[in-house]
This record gives sequence, structure tokens and C-alpha cells, in this order.
Amino acid sequence: MSMPALTNDSAPKDSAPKVAAPTSASVVTMTPKQQPRAERYVKMAREAAVRVVPPLIVMALFLLIWELVCRRAGSALPPPSRVFTETRELIFHPFFDHGGVDKGLFWHLEASLRRVAFGYAIAVVIGVGVGTLIGQSVWAMRGLDPIFQVLRTIPPLAWLPLSLAAFRDGQPSAIFVIFITSVWPIIINTAVGIRNIPQDYRNVAAVVQLNPLEFFAKIMIPAAAPYIFTGLRIGIGLSWLAIVAAEMLIGGVGIGFFIWDAWNSSHISEIILALFYVGIIGFVLDRLIAVVGKIVTRGTATN
Repeated sequence: MSMPALTNDSAPKDSAPKVAAPTSASVVTMTPKQQPRAERYVKMAREAAVRVVPPLIVMALFLLIWELVCRRAGSALPPPSRVFTETRELIFHPFFDHGGVDKGLFWHLEASLRRVAFGYAIAVVIGVGVGTLIGQSVWAMRGLDPIFQVLRTIPPLAWLPLSLAAFRDGQPSAIFVIFITSVWPIIINTAVGIRNIPQDYRNVAAVVQLNPLEFFAKIMIPAAAPYIFTGLRIGIGLSWLAIVAAEMLIGGVGIGFFIWDAWNSSHISEIILALFYVGIIGFVLDRLIAVVGKIVTRGTATN
């Protein structure tokens, strides 16, 4: 007797179809698409061009107009081509030292920057300290702010005779003029920054029971840093202005004396070259303080 053939209907009803386990080849991982290096370089070059090209175009147009205006006979100022010809030795040999005040431009600039460094450092220490103390008191702020506003308007050269009478020497007198000129914006901006510390910060400091030194280091300075660095940028610009003006009168080595000596010798091209260096160094000093402020305040300071 023949046996009945087994069909699919005779399979167990509860059996489920088997699913193949995924292999490693079937796993897809999503990785962020990285920008090609060439595209990054092109983007950086484009951003640099946006910043550099417009000033270069404006400078080229300015030099062209200056050249055309001052090339004519009887012009009081030399054109750029003549300035370069007459100051070529000073440009390419700034390190010579023949003794006395007969030095290259590097040594004049170095002497001026050294004086600015001393006077400005004193102004920063005293300005931040006094501004912090004044910012803690509403009455002190109201009483002293008008006095500071009056003192900061006194021109740098107006302080020079008083400093010469007090110190009887040109070097400390120049440093004092730098200090007294640059300290006021530092005091005022620091005091305003301390006054504008949010009350929530003060409440947190009271809750965690910070001592005065910890409150100063962890709350005051970080919160007021944008204001402080604004004052520091104003102060460094005033310091550089003050030293150039003071050195014209105290003599000795310095870029201010170099400009005054070139005027007495009727070397107009040397004056123009010195003014170019003064402007460039002033710009660099300002950008330096701005970069430091941006790093310290994590981008909250004005740039």
C-alpha cells in the first residue's frame, strides 16, 4: 500500500520563516562629509581677499592721487616716488647706530615702545584697581566720574611741564605723561563694567560664600572684561599718541624726537616715513589688545 505524499500543508503551523542575520557587509555607517582640503583653502583665500583687497585698492588710489598732485613744480610735499628715493637707506638699513641720536629707525621705535610699555603697564594696574574700587560704590562713581571726565580731556603735552618740574628728567617725565594720559579711560570703563555686573552673579557668589579675592577673580574680572578691554584699547592708542608728542620736547632717542629733528633739518620725506611707521605700529598695538581681549572674554569684547 502506497504512503501518501507529504505536502507543505503537513508542516507545523507554528513554524515561522527564518530571517538571515545581517552580516557586517550589510551595515552602513553614516560619517559626516568632510569638506575637501582644496575647497577649504579656496574659502580661506576668498575671506582673506575680502579683507585685504579693498584696503590695497584704496591705498593704491591714494598713492596715485598723491603722486599726480605732488609731482607738479612748486609742490610743498614730495610725491611717494621721491619719498622712497630719499628714505631708501632708512628703510633698508634701520639698525645702524653711529652713537648719540644718530641711529636707525628701529632704535627710535624701540625706545618709544619701551617707554609706552612702562607707562601703559602702570596705567593698566592702577586703572583696573581704582576702577574696581570705584565701581563697588555708587557714591564714589557719582562723585569721581565728573573729575575723571575733566582730567581725561587735558592734552598730553599739558602734563609735560608739570612732570618735568617734578622728576627733572626726560625719561620718567615721558613715562608719567603716558600713564596720566591713558589711565582715565581704563578707570572709567572698568568702573562701568563693575557697576553692570548682573545681580544674579552677586547672589550666586553670596550663596557659595566666595571671599573678596575669589569674588574679584571669578566674578568681577570675567564679567567686566569686555568693558575693561574697551578701556585698554582706548588707553593704548592714547599712550602711543602721548609718547610721540612728549618725545618732540624731551629730546633723546625716540620716534617723536626723530620727527622733530627731521623737521629742523627740512627732511620732509623722513617725516612722512616716520609717520607711516607710527600709524602702522599704532594699528598693530590696537589689534594686539583686541585679539587678547577676544581670547580672554571668549569673543564678547568688541573687535
